[in-house]
Amino acid sequence: MRVKAAVLREFNRPFSIEDFDIGEPGPNDVVVRVRAAGVCGRDLVIWRGGFRNLKPPLVLGHEIFGELNGKPVGVHGAIVDDTCEYCRAGKENLCVNLQFFGENRPGGYAEYVISPRNNVFELPDGEYEKYAASICPVATAIHASKVSGVKDGTRVLVTGAGGGVGVHAIQYLRYLGAYVIAVTSPSKADFVSRYADEVVTEAEFSRKVRNVDVVFEVVGAATINESLRALRREGTLVLIGNTEGEEIRLVRPALTVMREHRIIGSAAYTRRETLEAVNLVHRGVVKPVYVKYSLSDVNKAYEDLINRKVLGRAVLIP
Repeated sequence: MRVKAAVLREFNRPFSIEDFDIGEPGPNDVVVRVRAAGVCGRDLVIWRGGFRNLKPPLVLGHEIFGELNGKPVGVHGAIVDDTCEYCRAGKENLCVNLQFFGENRPGGYAEYVISPRNNVFELPDGEYEKYAASICPVATAIHASKVSGVKDGTRVLVTGAGGGVGVHAIQYLRYLGAYVIAVTSPSKADFVSRYADEVVTEAEFSRKVRNVDVVFEVVGAATINESLRALRREGTLVLIGNTEGEEIRLVRPALTVMREHRIIGSAAYTRRETLEAVNLVHRGVVKPVYVKYSLSDVNKAYEDLINRKVLGRAVLIP
């Protein structure tokens, strides 16, 4: 099945827009017409060559929303086997045989995507762009909040607050009643201040921020040491992303030892959390923030993301 797609043929090089063979649907598959696809930070890491097990050509994109039989649907970005111990425990985000669209099979940077039937879920409306912009970030925030124990009154620091994950995570955290301190660039400070309780723009932000309960570490290597300095004793740092794909080093490990910090990972989200995010966005609890690009302008979208010109999420429209 050949479709128009943005194809990554070489890491760190522009996508090519071409007719690409995405294979043929199997007996348990359906063909979804893509109406909008979000550009995730994970996609950027792949584009840079950060996943050494992947080899081009690749059609990226696991944040997929579109139509099936004329009805609005979303596609769960991860394919699981439903049989491992984690799947049986409702933790399919930890599936030992986890596969992602855009990595193990062609993803949403295309006019159509072939999906297992049980990966498709109904949407409450056809506003595809808003879901493509926000569902992955909100579901990520839901899961990270659970693993870190965020509740009403928790002081949470969010790095990369002007990006797609950050600006939506802030909204969800405030919905929970958390007090949110956002770290962002000076160019995005006014924008982020609409959502957070406090905004800091200094590179050495721990000079201004002290004793937070939880850190949502969205950026990774570039900010993690400042985040740990800002974290209170017995505080929790949730490692959500590492946007540059660089090695993470603890500059002062004794600080974490002596303060008994908890550093934990947050592995995406479950299908239940995806549907919870859809509900929150549909109800307007979280307002999607995004910039729209046509599929043929995918390279412009990546250029803007790399240069940190995008407020919120970049969304591709085939």
